[in-house]
Amino acid sequence: MRLKDRVSIITGAGRGIGQATAVKFAREGSKVVVCDLSADAIAETVQLCEREGAQTLGAVADVTDAKSLQKMVEATLAKFGRIDCLVNNAGIVADAQMKNMTDEQFDKVIAVNLKGVFNCTKAVVDTMLAQKSGVILNSSSIVGLYGNFGQSNYAAAKFGVIGMAKTWARELGRKGIRSNAVCPGFVSTSILATIPEKVIKALEDKVPMGRLGKPEDIANTFAFLASDDASYINGAVIEVSGGLTI
Repeated sequence: MRLKDRVSIITGAGRGIGQATAVKFAREGSKVVVCDLSADAIAETVQLCEREGAQTLGAVADVTDAKSLQKMVEATLAKFGRIDCLVNNAGIVADAQMKNMTDEQFDKVIAVNLKGVFNCTKAVVDTMLAQKSGVILNSSSIVGLYGNFGQSNYAAAKFGVIGMAKTWARELGRKGIRSNAVCPGFVSTSILATIPEKVIKALEDKVPMGRLGKPEDIANTFAFLASDDASYINGAVIEVSGGLTI
């Protein structure tokens, strides 16, 4: 088990990529803090992690609210005594072409997908600095590398996440803390649930591997980056897209 006895906080862990990551980390031996806005979703993920034999902590927290994040960190330290990994996974979409995008749509996505990543990392960094060790994993997107139609807000946030990940790699690497970004392609989660089947088929046809990603594909990448197998990977931006952007 590559993450035995590590303590990992995963945001947006109630469903999709976050839930798959929590379960993967549990399977790899990590103690898992399941962070989400929904208590019901947290309970479901906690149950899945406990089936893997993991010690868990459920934390209802809002990544846009620094006080709630501080409470989550305090609860984590009270229960487990340390924080070894933070997976900044929580995110939302509010798509529209730029000429139609409202200030509310833009600001909400930036608040969650960009400022939320900053807030979560700020909440754990003092603990990691005191330990002289830690891993910060940031969920970006291929949209954060190449842009995407109708996603000015999302693209801006995900570009920004990459910039922060690289900056933290420079600032914190000498302190024993690694920071990396993962850029998923099109992944089969509830975010795609409203997209027509013919559009999904067109997306699949664009991928050299002929399929959409699975949440587990991203979870496996996070687990590798969190482990000692990736001990010299810092400031990296890793696409997990099935070759979509080739």
